[in-house]
Amino acid sequence: MSNLTITIATRESRLALWQAQHVQALLEQRGHQVSLLGMTTRGDQILDRSLSKVGGKGLFVKELEVALEEGRADLAVHSLKDVPMALPEGFSLACVMEREDPRDAFVSNHHATLASLPPGAVVGTSSLRRMVLLRARRPDLRIEPLRGNLDTRLRKLDDGLYDAIVLAAAGLKRLGLGSRIRDVFEPAVMLPAAGQGALGIEVRTDRPEVIAALAPLAHHTTWLAVAAERAVSRAMGGSCSMPLAAFATLDAGTLTIDAAWGDPQGVLALAAVRMSAPAADLASAAALGARAAAALRADIAAKGGVVPVPDEPQGPV
Repeated sequence: MSNLTITIATRESRLALWQAQHVQALLEQRGHQVSLLGMTTRGDQILDRSLSKVGGKGLFVKELEVALEEGRADLAVHSLKDVPMALPEGFSLACVMEREDPRDAFVSNHHATLASLPPGAVVGTSSLRRMVLLRARRPDLRIEPLRGNLDTRLRKLDDGLYDAIVLAAAGLKRLGLGSRIRDVFEPAVMLPAAGQGALGIEVRTDRPEVIAALAPLAHHTTWLAVAAERAVSRAMGGSCSMPLAAFATLDAGTLTIDAAWGDPQGVLALAAVRMSAPAADLASAAALGARAAAALRADIAAKGGVVPVPDEPQGPV
C-alpha cells in the first residue's frame, strides 16, 4: 500500500487534540504524511445546558463530518462514547483502537471516596447515566450539572463549586492527570457508557485507501466489546437523553455484556441484565448486544417503566 497524505479533523480541546495527535503519530510511523485540522463544534460552544437538551452527542461530531464530506479532512478521531449510534449515510467507523481504562473516576480535593462524602454534598456530572447510578448509591447527595472540557471541569472543582466530580478515567490518564483520581468506580458499582475509553475513527465509506491505512491501528478485542455495547444503545434508541449503561468484556472467545437503565425520576428500581455468548466477529457481538437490549426492555417493563422504542437496525458497529 502506498503512503498517503492524510488530514485529521479534530475538536480543539486538549483531550481531543491528544487523541488526534496519538493517531497522527501512529500513522506517521507507518510512513504517511499527516496534518491536523482543528475545529470547534456546537457541543464545545454550548456549555450552559445539558447535552440531552440541545441535541445530544452528535453536536460533537457534525462539523467534523462536514469537513470529511467536503474533502477538507480524510478522517476524524472521536471518543467513541460521543459518537451517535447511527452514523449518516456514507460514513462509517473504519477503526476502533485499543481501549484505555473504561471506568469512571471519582475526583475530589477533600474526600477519598463516594462513600466518604457527607450527606448533601454536591457532586458534578451532566451524564444522566452517572446521575442515576450515583443516586442509586447515594440518594442523599446533590447531583448538579457539570459541562465543559476536562480542564474546565477540574477548574470548577478547584474553585469550590463541587465537593466532587465524576469523569472518565481514560481522559484523565491520557492527559497525564491520573493523580487527580481519588478513586475509580468498578463496573459492578458504576457501569460505564457504551464505548467509554475507546477511540473510534470515522471516515467516508468511499475512501477505501484511508480505510486500509487505518486497519493496522484497529484492536479486535476492543472492537468486539464496543460493537456489543453500541448495539445495546442502538436497540434502546440510546442517546444523551437516556440513562443507559453498557459494558462488555471478552474472555477466551466468550463475550459478556452488562447493561443497565435507570429511571431519571428516581422512582423505579435500576433495571439490569447480563448476557454471555461466543463472539468471533462484529455481527455476533452486535447480535449479543441486541439480545441484551431486549432483555433490558423486558426488565424495565416488569418494573413498571416506559420501555424505550428501539431504532431501526444498523450495522454491527
